[in-house]
Amino acid sequence: MLNHLSTALTLFTRRLPASSPRTFSGVLRRLCRMEAAVVRCLPGEPKLTISFCLQGSHKHMLRDQDEPLGKVLARISNGIAKNQSKAKKSKKNRGQEQPDEAAEPTVVKLFYDGEEVPETVLNTEAWQDGSVLQVGDVKYSVQRNAPTFTTAELPASLLAGFPVCPKLEVEFGNVQDCEFTWFKENCPHTRSEAPGEASDQDSGWTQVGCERVYIPSNQDISFRLKLSCTPKDGSRSGLAKELVSVGAVEAGPGVCLFDNRHAFTAKVTDWPTLRVVSYNILADIYAQTDLSKTVLYPYCAPYALQLDYRQNLIKKELAGYNSDIICLQEVDKGVYVDSLTPALDAFGLNGVFKVKEKQHEGLATFYRRSKFRLLSSHDIMLSEALSSDPMHAELLEKVSANGALKNKILQRSTSLQVTFLEDLNKPGRKVCVANTHLYWHPKGGNVRLVQMGVALKHLSHVISKVAPGTPLVFCGDFNSTPNAGVFQLLSEAAVPPQHADWSSSGLEESCSMELLSDIPPLLSACGLPAYTNYVRGFQGCLDYIFVQPDCMQVEQVIPLPSLEEVTTYEALPSVAHPSDHIALVCDLRWNP
Repeated sequence: MLNHLSTALTLFTRRLPASSPRTFSGVLRRLCRMEAAVVRCLPGEPKLTISFCLQGSHKHMLRDQDEPLGKVLARISNGIAKNQSKAKKSKKNRGQEQPDEAAEPTVVKLFYDGEEVPETVLNTEAWQDGSVLQVGDVKYSVQRNAPTFTTAELPASLLAGFPVCPKLEVEFGNVQDCEFTWFKENCPHTRSEAPGEASDQDSGWTQVGCERVYIPSNQDISFRLKLSCTPKDGSRSGLAKELVSVGAVEAGPGVCLFDNRHAFTAKVTDWPTLRVVSYNILADIYAQTDLSKTVLYPYCAPYALQLDYRQNLIKKELAGYNSDIICLQEVDKGVYVDSLTPALDAFGLNGVFKVKEKQHEGLATFYRRSKFRLLSSHDIMLSEALSSDPMHAELLEKVSANGALKNKILQRSTSLQVTFLEDLNKPGRKVCVANTHLYWHPKGGNVRLVQMGVALKHLSHVISKVAPGTPLVFCGDFNSTPNAGVFQLLSEAAVPPQHADWSSSGLEESCSMELLSDIPPLLSACGLPAYTNYVRGFQGCLDYIFVQPDCMQVEQVIPLPSLEEVTTYEALPSVAHPSDHIALVCDLRWNP
């Protein structure tokens, strides 16, 4: 672009009298103030778009790439003529009739390197980056395939002390390259404006930040925020976009249950240590039911069950752990796309998502992109794999001995998310991250045993196929206490036929068998906490991070909140904690 500007300046100087420095300065100022005309033109697409502002109106034209330039220029000129005609008719209707004058057609031309582009040139060749569109006396700098925000949104709820992470998607650019400037409204917000529209009173804002993420302070309470963001690709920039928050910043809840834990995770770990989180974040589709509000969590303030409120807490909690791998359960699809992905991307993590069939929630695994790269995913629905994959034929045959149990298992949409990551610090070293959320029913121990049997068989198979010897990190909400068969299967690699869980749902669904694991005994990295789930009717350990002790050693387990902290508001969730579960967090070290 600078080259084109230099060329244009040279051409202008040739046309100026030698003794006119003021005239030259004026030309320079006009070029620098030149507005942009943004052209999107991609090979293989039949159309291109041309966007620019004219007389306060935004023009967006969709034209054929193989159309002659002259047709576009004529269309712009004719459009201006029509608008002028409408304006004259309007004046005539208001009694302000003026003598008819034949309006001269507006000159519309396109220049490149100071030369007028012939009208016979096709659009795809005519609209080059750095060319100049002239519409009457107005000139536009053409930006072809410039970095452009295709999505730019601020979250609806803003709390003091909690990170504000805009949702951004850029075409022809990189979010990491973009420039950000945050502003705070000078006066408390009292009037309503259309959501997302910037105020015309730019003097009413004060700059408060210049990072991608802004954390409002208590001084920001009752004030709206504005974000000015410029899409970029390296040094190349596109049109800036302004976003204004729908509402003002509100007061936060004060001290949260996770705040003290963040003291142990203030920094990202150094290689060869990696920090792992497993967390059931409580799906909104479950938090907003009448059962949840009146039976499961009646002690929780209704506003604290609202999604916008809980998302603020979840994003701050996850960001504060500075984790390398995060496995989440009960993730609403919309929450993953609109909230978690933008927020965690801003903190350096990429993610993958596995939606639970027949549901609107699922599993999400995030990984720090400065430490890992995604190799492959091998997700399955456990019931589907059991019924259709030949490797599970023996287990299916045993389960089929009890038709009622078989039907119950095959009706479940429980999934297993399997993600292979490669260590960027030591190429060739890989880790297999597994994530699941097993059947929930208290009497469903037999179902969970079969589900875990399928999961372990699948993991053993994909590890041997994709990367033999790769260490396994298995996270999830297993809905199983330490005395359950699932825990025994994982920690001892075998469950005997006499285990009580085989008849957990009654004799009519009993199915006793010996269940063996192809994966050697695993270690619960966080030990056996007294509780990872704490509600009024139940307190116990249901969540785990399992590792292979011969491949990784546990370096640090982040302490869970004390009983006194958890019961400050009786139970979970609460105004100080967004879920009925507590996140497990530990630091693991690769064995030499």
